This record gives sequence, structure tokens and C-alpha cells, in this order.
Amino acid sequence: MEMNYAMIRARISEAAEGGERRRADRLPVAIDARVRALGEEGSEARIVNISETGFMAQVSDVYEVGSRVWLMLPGRERSNAVVRWIAGDKIGAEFAEPVVLSALS
Repeated sequence: MEMNYAMIRARISEAAEGGERRRADRLPVAIDARVRALGEEGSEARIVNISETGFMAQVSDVYEVGSRVWLMLPGRERSNAVVRWIAGDKIGAEFAEPVVLSALS
């Protein structure tokens, strides 16, 4: 048990030191898309970067951290995500399931 505790504590310490915690490389993009909270109309958005595990978008609607949203990219199936952070008119969201990006690159 003590060894597991030490490993967890070490990981928390690494995160606290400001290390990068992203699980996938981000692809810088400029894609017009739609973002909508579940059960809402949604609005136009500009995807700024995207990875297999999440995206950053410039949005006009107001979202809350923890909100579930749909990302609708042109010519692709919609993807479910959770808003993880908000900064002004930008949101960062984590996909519920990883997405394949091969068509975007």
C-alpha cells in the first residue's frame, strides 16, 4: 500500500509543478463548427485547436465548466464533450470518446 501512495503523491507533485498534463498532441486549426449544450440550440464556433481527446474553441454562447456539449464539425459525426475550462470567449473541452483526426490533417 505504501508504494501506491508514493506513486500517487509523486504524480500530484509533478502536476503541481506546472508540467504539461495533456494526453494528446494538439493540432492548430481554424475550423468553423457548431457547439451546443445538450438540449440547447447551440451556436457557431471557431475551433482553434483539436486533439484526439479534446478541443479549444472560440464561442459566442455562454457555457459553464462541467457542461456537456456536442461539437459538430463539417462533414463529420457530432462528438460529445465536457467543458473543462473557460477563458473569455474560449472554451476547452474533453471528448467523451477519443476522435480520429486523420481527415483534418
